Amino acid sequence: MDEEKKHEEQPVPQQEKISEKTTPAKQKVKFECYGKAIIEKKVKKSGNTGRVYLPPGWVGKSVKIIRIN
Repeated sequence: MDEEKKHEEQPVPQQEKISEKTTPAKQKVKFECYGKAIIEKKVKKSGNTGRVYLPPGWVGKSVKIIRIN
């Protein structure tokens, strides 16, 4: 029975769910987050998608991308 509890799926809080079909907010929204560094860059075209190049030291690290305009 303890093994069943270990493998139960935990619900994801509503704010953490991500949908591919999100619509942009009509007004700006304020985000507050904590981290180690910040870089502001433009997204470059890459085939039929966009790409942002980051420093090689960031490989394997977690990042958050916020669209500002």
